[in-house]
Amino acid sequence: MTQSSRDLSRRRLLLGGAALGAGTLLTACTSNEAEPNDAQIKTGGSEAAGGNAAPGTEVVIGFSAPAADHGWLGAIITNAKAQAQAYPDVELKAVESGSDAATQRAALATLLGQKPNVIVLLPHDGKELNAFGLEAMAAGIPVVNLDRAFPSARAYRTQILGDNYGMGVAAADYVIAQMKAKGVAAPIIGEIAGMDELELTQTRSKGFTDTLAAAGFEVANRRAARFTVDSGQQEASQLLQALPRMDALWNHDDDQGVGVLAALSQAGRKEMIMVGGAGSKKAIESIQADDSPLKATVTYSPSMASSAISLARLIGQGRGLGDLVELQVPKEIVLASETVTKDNASAYLKLGF
Repeated sequence: MTQSSRDLSRRRLLLGGAALGAGTLLTACTSNEAEPNDAQIKTGGSEAAGGNAAPGTEVVIGFSAPAADHGWLGAIITNAKAQAQAYPDVELKAVESGSDAATQRAALATLLGQKPNVIVLLPHDGKELNAFGLEAMAAGIPVVNLDRAFPSARAYRTQILGDNYGMGVAAADYVIAQMKAKGVAAPIIGEIAGMDELELTQTRSKGFTDTLAAAGFEVANRRAARFTVDSGQQEASQLLQALPRMDALWNHDDDQGVGVLAALSQAGRKEMIMVGGAGSKKAIESIQADDSPLKATVTYSPSMASSAISLARLIGQGRGLGDLVELQVPKEIVLASETVTKDNASAYLKLGF
């Protein structure tokens, strides 16, 4: 390694130090952040062959995500940091972005003033922060948008998303298969969504209801939680009161699913099969143990943050993806949602967050 590379390696992650005006640099992990999951980080391997991992010009990447008040968001932040650390030619400037769009917008304004080469952004709300994406792009700073889509294609250079509609489809496919296997012709199906004001929640529900409808099934009762344990338990309790019997339940988010399972246990309800969402380690372990109504979960992996950092680095270096013919990074990437059951839980456990 050259002296320049060693210097870059020491400087590559800027997570401490002076405040950046409205957005202070992240100085420590939140209570929801865990150790990096190596299975969700891309490291080396192709340097000798001159692939994408080979060191290039230094890239300063600005990073913003909502406060890690949720296990999935904690994993997003942890993965972004760890992926940046894996590259000797990357500096990561991460700003605290609070728990609402206005606070994040203020932090991003300060970050924009630092003039990073690329910005990776998981917006609190894609519609509300679309204007920032347009502003950054107009200023010549490419934006890699993550998870929550901007409505304007001009607001981002690349967008990497989970397949929200596909999550609903995968959850419904599992429910349909189980109901047919059990000979249940008219199942009573419940749904506990996440934050209903987010387009991603609405898209997940549409994938679920569209797929159920094609099989002649429907959702009997739907509640919207807040991606938290407490809200999951509260909404599940109300759902159980509304449905004295239930054959199947889809809960969009494994973090709030901890509360959903607590409500089921408290009520002594275990007649239904439950499908989760996102693919947390706790959920996969429960599926593997087969000791609760939770029988499957459909993935929405926070590994997308690692990929976003990798893509931002390539954009900043003017490179494309090594295995593609095209010279530039694609405009949009959508990750598939996979179904985890007892049969394949051991393979997916290493990917749980």
